[in-house]
Amino acid sequence: MSKFDGVMHRVPINENNPSIICNDSLCKKCQLCKKACSGVAGVLGTYNLEENGDNAVCINCGACITACPFNALSEVYNIAGVLQAIHDDSKKVIFLTAPAVRVSLGDAFGMESGTNVQGKMVTALRMLGADVVLDVTFGADLTIMEEASELVYRIQNNGVLPMFTSCCPGWVKYCEIYFPELIPNLSSCKSPIAMQATMVKTYYAKKMGLDPKDLVVVSVAPCTAKKAECKRPELSAGMKSLGLEGQDCDMSITTRELSVMIKEAGIDFANLKDSPYDPFMGTGTGSGMIFGNTGGVMEAALRTAFFLIEGRNMNDDELPKFEAVRGFDHVKEAEVTLGGKTIRVAVMHQMSEAAKGIKELMAGDKHYDFVEIMACKGGCAGGGGQIKIIKKPLQEAARVNRNTTIYDMDKKANIRFCHDNPEIKAIYKDFLEAPLSHISHELLHTTFEDKSWELTGKK
Repeated sequence: MSKFDGVMHRVPINENNPSIICNDSLCKKCQLCKKACSGVAGVLGTYNLEENGDNAVCINCGACITACPFNALSEVYNIAGVLQAIHDDSKKVIFLTAPAVRVSLGDAFGMESGTNVQGKMVTALRMLGADVVLDVTFGADLTIMEEASELVYRIQNNGVLPMFTSCCPGWVKYCEIYFPELIPNLSSCKSPIAMQATMVKTYYAKKMGLDPKDLVVVSVAPCTAKKAECKRPELSAGMKSLGLEGQDCDMSITTRELSVMIKEAGIDFANLKDSPYDPFMGTGTGSGMIFGNTGGVMEAALRTAFFLIEGRNMNDDELPKFEAVRGFDHVKEAEVTLGGKTIRVAVMHQMSEAAKGIKELMAGDKHYDFVEIMACKGGCAGGGGQIKIIKKPLQEAARVNRNTTIYDMDKKANIRFCHDNPEIKAIYKDFLEAPLSHISHELLHTTFEDKSWELTGKK
């Protein structure tokens, strides 16, 4: 008998799930979460509880939460832990905010969907008690320096291709469970939040004369899977390199959780004045910003790969060539010429649809050299931790508005290329030496493992 027999009207959720929880007293048995888990996440229906040891397979993406109109399903709240850290005078709390959070948070306060509330968000975080607020577009820039270099190395040295992006933890876990044979194809780069958290516990702490043991790093993400990601032991290389125990990213809260904290603190968010991010490791580029959209990681990586091979930046006439990887088609394809070679790339989003594209690739029906995958529809801007919009037409409009705002921010950015970020140049000069260096590999790259046993119950 399965421990989930009494809850077959909804998605089964393991008690130790770090991302998702259900309050059954609020559940109306509409089964929309089950439809989302099968039709969006591509998970429910792919395993049998009687055969896999009664394990509720989950990629932590939060599609079920987004689909639930009664808030029975929610993320595992980390608000209490964050507030405890803030009220502990011995701790310095550093918030890292992901690119897509700023184009969704305003929805919780009656603002037009897609409004960029970056400045108000930073002000609110400081009012909540943040000691430091940093922009994860810096971490995205750092990720691209490593990932674009890895792509160029693989292309020029007959490495394993296609290379898949690895910044989406929902996709990474899906790959480990359903396509473990593709693990060598995953970029070894950690996600932007994971990279920046590592740099905070090492480089930032050293520069600022701080004890890493006294730092509490909190990521604010559009993603529920980040809660599971930060607990992966292989992502705490920073603390390990210092001979210390603990996580590099201590806690992760969603955009929704941040909105709850702001409301419970009685902050009049809509009327806040704007504040800038803290300056050190707090500045990113347009390329880092577009990480929040489906196709953004691909575009940012190709911009820098072009620079690494051609020795110059793309001009304004060349940049629009990447627009083929933009938009909401589930599979988008493009060809790019790098160093005289034609590189075939693909962008896939919404995990169930991306899985179909992967199967076509594995069957030999398609050929790509570089593939971006995001588990959520629309990428991070449509993430499982964003402000919920239940009505479908409004939900789709919000995705479009958020993506449009992010691309507009890239266009207006003073610096549009990751490799031109002066703080990125400085961190390599002062600390990391060069992309793919020994220290970069130690701190900024990671490993993955075959988790297909979750489907069978047999390790």
